[in-house]
Order: sequence, then C-alpha cells, then structure tokens
Amino acid sequence: MPPPDSHPHRARTGLPRLWHATGYSLAGLRAAWSEKAFRQEVLIAIVLLPLAFWLGQSWLETAVLLAVTLLVLITELLNSAVEAAIDRFGGELHPLSKRAKDLGSAAVFISLLIASSAWLMAVYHRF
Repeated sequence: MPPPDSHPHRARTGLPRLWHATGYSLAGLRAAWSEKAFRQEVLIAIVLLPLAFWLGQSWLETAVLLAVTLLVLITELLNSAVEAAIDRFGGELHPLSKRAKDLGSAAVFISLLIASSAWLMAVYHRF
C-alpha cells in the first residue's frame, strides 16, 4: 500500500481545491512580476489586447491576435519556472542546466516570432 500523500492540496476537492489553486496561481503571477522580461511583456500586452479588437477584421483574426499575445506571456511564465527550478539546485555551471535555460529562452523567442508575425500580417491585411 502506498504511503498517504502528505501534501494538503491533494486531499482537497471541489471549491476548496479551486480556491487554493487560484491562490497558488496568483502567487505565481506575483512572483513572475519580479521578472523584468515578464513585466515588459505584460505592459506590451496591455496595449495589444485592446488593439486586437480594433485591428482584427473578423472574430477569428481577433482571437488569433489575442491568443498569440497571451502565448508570449504563458511561454515567459514557463521559462521563468524552468529557470527557478534550475537555480534551486545551486549556482554552479552545468551543461544540462545551461541547456534547460537555453531551451526555455528559445521557446520564448519562438513565441515572440509567432506573435510578431501574426500582428504584422494583421496590420498588413488591415492597411
């Protein structure tokens, strides 16, 4: 028989679990705010998200502009999570730590390319 799970969150169900999960998510967003790149991307998103409703020629185009903008934020959050997990193990240089951080950075870069491409195509299509 497996040992009982000691983490209290796993024993919760229903609304209490949702309430606590929301708290953890908000704590994650507060932690991400300490990252300069995340703050910059949020500020850009604050401008771009309302602009998507004006620039989008259809509901689908608007949805794509919203989605690619949020994709950048999501990818940055995941990259920050990878970096925090790697940094937890210490400051010594290790090839696998560098690789993990580089892969996370590459994911952010690709999400920025996707978002930039979608926005440029929408601007071209509009004008």
